[in-house]
Parts: sequence; structure tokens; C-alpha cells
Amino acid sequence: MFDFLVFSLTVAGIYALMALGLNLQAGYAGLMNFGQIAFAGLGAYATGIAFALGWPPLAGAALGVLAAMALGWCIARIGNKLASDYWGIATLAIAEILRTAATNEDWLTGGANGISAIPSLFDGLGRPWSGLAFLGLVAIVVTVCALLCRRLGNGRFGRALRLMREEPQLAACMGYDLRSLKSRTLMAGAAITALGGSLYAHYMSFVSPDYMLPAETFLLWTMLMIGGVGSTAGVLIGVLLVQAANVLAPFARQVLGFGSDQAGALRLGLIGLILLACLMWRSEGLVPEKIRKMP
Repeated sequence: MFDFLVFSLTVAGIYALMALGLNLQAGYAGLMNFGQIAFAGLGAYATGIAFALGWPPLAGAALGVLAAMALGWCIARIGNKLASDYWGIATLAIAEILRTAATNEDWLTGGANGISAIPSLFDGLGRPWSGLAFLGLVAIVVTVCALLCRRLGNGRFGRALRLMREEPQLAACMGYDLRSLKSRTLMAGAAITALGGSLYAHYMSFVSPDYMLPAETFLLWTMLMIGGVGSTAGVLIGVLLVQAANVLAPFARQVLGFGSDQAGALRLGLIGLILLACLMWRSEGLVPEKIRKMP
């Protein structure tokens, strides 16, 4: 039970990093990114490839962050003249292209079998201390990233992003470079998400193309919509609620004697009910975004 709780909290923390990265793009800047999981996949695969080459963990994480930032810059340039809906479809297509490449490039990514035997960061400590140490590391990284995101959102950069989101023409007339704002936002969100992907690879000791399925991106969107798009605290609450639904399904399976298929359906149903309730009664999320008003 204790190990399962540590595992659930660690996975929640990793998803919180990915959701914070998406919130920078979708919440503050209004960028409809449906390929967010591609950044996490780059972080995870960079960690696995670095391990195969004998590089240290920090080098793998840095490689993943740099690769994700480069992809974010490219996406911003490609979609600069696209409308928001077409831009969202383009991001989904780019993520699917990367997943297909990871599936077919056996020499680099291991193909459909992925990369396994990636070492955890604290294996030498033994159980349960290794798991607690990893949870502590994830908690520190999430706290630092959440504070940075909140500072960015409340500062001049965040105000510029919200103006671009609400009135892009007015932002351009006021002298803001919208292309630069989009590029910096995508690169910052990509870096945080790739860091989460790197931690995921170390924690699971495995990465495969299945990790980059579109359903993972839509799960991140669900977390944002439940907690509150544009709210850092709301994102964290949304992650915890979705993870609580994931944790409840195995317990219900044991107590009620469900099969695996029924437990999976129950998990999706719980998440769907939470999302539906928020859309009906709290359309802005449980913790709505707070916009500062002029006195």
C-alpha cells in the first residue's frame, strides 16, 4: 500500500510538470497545442539514448530539453500564419510524425520495443528509500517549475501573453512581436514538459512509442480543464483529481471483483464525470484564472 501511494504521487508529479508546460502555452498564450506529448517523448527518448551512449543522467535530461525547445521553436515558425484550429491540427500531426519515426527507427529508438533498462536515479538506496528519494526530487522540481510559471504569468511577460490571447491585433499595435512571444512560450513549455518526460523514463526504466499516443495529450487537457486553464494552482488540483480517479479504479476492482476491462472503463468514466461536472457547474475550472484589474 505504501509503495503504491508513493508510485501514484510520483506519477502525479511527473504529469504535473507536463500539464504546467501545456498551461504556459494554452492557459496564458491561448495556443491550442494538441501535440504536447511530443515534448515529453523527446525528453524520455533523449534520456534513453543518452543512457545507451553511456552519458550521465543530467546530460540526457539536458539533451531532451534542448531537443524539445528546438521543436517548440520550429512549431512556432511553422504555425505562425495558421488559424488556431488549423494550428492545433498541425501540432497533432507533428506529434504523430515523431511517434511514427520512433516506431520505425530501430537503430536509434529501439523501434516498437522501445528502450529498456534505463536506470533509476536512486537505485543504490534500496526500498523504500529509493522511491521516497525520487518522489522528493519530483516534488522539488514541480515546486520550482510551478513557482516559475506563476511568476511568469503574473509578470510583464504573462500580461503580454494574455493580451495576445485576447486581443492579438491590439498586442501587435502596441509593439509586441507576436512571433517572438509564441516562440518563447512554446520553448518554455516544451522545456518543462521534456523535463517531466526525462523523469518518467528514469522512473519507469522504459520508454516506447506508446508513450507518445494522442490520448496522453488529451489527458493533459482534461487536467487543465478540470483545474482551471490559466491557473497554476488549478492545474495541480486537476492533476491530483485525475490521478485520484486512476488510483480508485484498482481498489474498486479488488473490492467489487471487477475485471481489467471493467476497471479501465470505471477509470475513464470517473474522469469523464469529473470533467462533465466541471463543464456544467464550473466551466472555468475549480480554480479559475485570476485577472488583475486596474484599481
